[in-house]
Amino acid sequence: MARRKKGRDVSGWLVVDKPAGIGSTDVVNKVRWAFEAKKAGHAGTLDPDATGVLVVALGEATKIVSSITDALKAYDFTVRWGAQTTTDDASGEVLESSDARPSPEAIEAALPGYVGDIMQTPPAFSAVKVDGRRAYDMAREGETPELQARPLFVDELVLEEADEDTAELHLVCGKGGYVRAIARDLGQELGCLGHVVSLRRVWSGPFDLDQAVTMERIEELARSEEIDQLLLPVEMGLSDLPVCHVNQIAAARIRNGNAAEVLSTAAEFGDLAWAAHQGQAVALGQYRAGQFHPTRVLLT
Repeated sequence: MARRKKGRDVSGWLVVDKPAGIGSTDVVNKVRWAFEAKKAGHAGTLDPDATGVLVVALGEATKIVSSITDALKAYDFTVRWGAQTTTDDASGEVLESSDARPSPEAIEAALPGYVGDIMQTPPAFSAVKVDGRRAYDMAREGETPELQARPLFVDELVLEEADEDTAELHLVCGKGGYVRAIARDLGQELGCLGHVVSLRRVWSGPFDLDQAVTMERIEELARSEEIDQLLLPVEMGLSDLPVCHVNQIAAARIRNGNAAEVLSTAAEFGDLAWAAHQGQAVALGQYRAGQFHPTRVLLT
């Protein structure tokens, strides 16, 4: 029996414009197949009904995926007033209805309470674990998961447009934020109830929709020599972090897991940073007292 191929050693980032109706894991699996890649993962899940930027890491990029999952992300979303659903979006069953509708002024007045360091309770249909079980599995079985509020940093929440029944908003937030929870909580505070009817991620860390490719394009180039042209370099995923420039000798020490002297950097003591030699990423780590201390070595 022939030994199964393990896949290619291909590394980089693929920014996918995820369509509605497909899960984030399904997108990753399709990308891994299309590139015949050994390793692949995503940098922040999107709900199946959501669209927009889904950053897929291949090869060495999977080692630094936290640099994207921990980064700020931006969303454009539409809330429909008048109903709360089981899922806090349009896919769920209506739990309660209301004839009340908020004015644009009332919406604007409520938004500052959702900006800054806030506490947010995830939706019942979420991937949060409760006693080792996913909340969405419990909810699907008719149980009510007891979810605890969690800290969330919201950089920006802006009303873009509003009519009697809907409001279009723009959100920039940190890791772990649920847009559906924002819609749910706003609806409850305004006394009209609400749920998300459309959600699109417009950027994630250093990646945005201008760099995104469609699933159709990926399928068109799948398993061809041309498909690698869609990849962005590993270094692009680190562009929001300060870089520590090192010489060849220092790069070799860092690749062996040792601290090494930095030639130049804008990083300050204790900063999360990345080491580079001649523009090529060497490792992710920390800058301290003129030296770079690696935590994740990259074989780019």
